[in-house]
Amino acid sequence: MFQKRKIGKTIDQLEKGDTYETEVELTDKDILLYLGLSDDANPIYIQHDYASRTPYGKPVVPHIMLTGIISSAISMELPGPGSYIQDQQLTYPKPLYHYGLLKVHLEVMDVDTDNHLVIIGVNGYDRDDEEVVRGSFKVNPAYPWKPVTQDKDNFENF
Repeated sequence: MFQKRKIGKTIDQLEKGDTYETEVELTDKDILLYLGLSDDANPIYIQHDYASRTPYGKPVVPHIMLTGIISSAISMELPGPGSYIQDQQLTYPKPLYHYGLLKVHLEVMDVDTDNHLVIIGVNGYDRDDEEVVRGSFKVNPAYPWKPVTQDKDNFENF
C-alpha cells in the first residue's frame, strides 16, 4: 500500500517566533565516521597527543559536523521534510570537544511569503551553556502536495 510521506511545514504554516530544540552528544565513533567519509585527516580532530599541545588542549569536533546536525534539524524538523537550504552564515566562537553535548536552538526570524523563504536563526551551546555556533539559514520550506488528478495531463508519455 502506498503511504504518502510526511512533509514539513509549508510557508503558510510558519510564523516568526516558531522554535525547535534538540540535543546531540558527539562521541569518538561519530567523529571517526565523519573523518572516514570526508577523508579529513586534520590531527586537531582525533589525535589526542597533538591536540594536547595546542591551545585547545584536546580534540575538537569538526565544524562541518556541527553544521550537519543543524542542517538535519532544519530539514527534518523546522521547517522539516521538503525544505531546501539556500544559504547559511555560521560562526564558531568556541570549540566543541569530543564527548561534548551540542544543544541546538532554531528560531524562525522572518517569513517572506512572496519569495517562499524563511530566515532561521541558530544558536548552539555546549554542556556548560557556552555558545559554540551561531548564525542563520535562508530556507525554502516544503511546497504543499498537489493532488495526483491535478497532474493528469502531465504524464502522457507514461
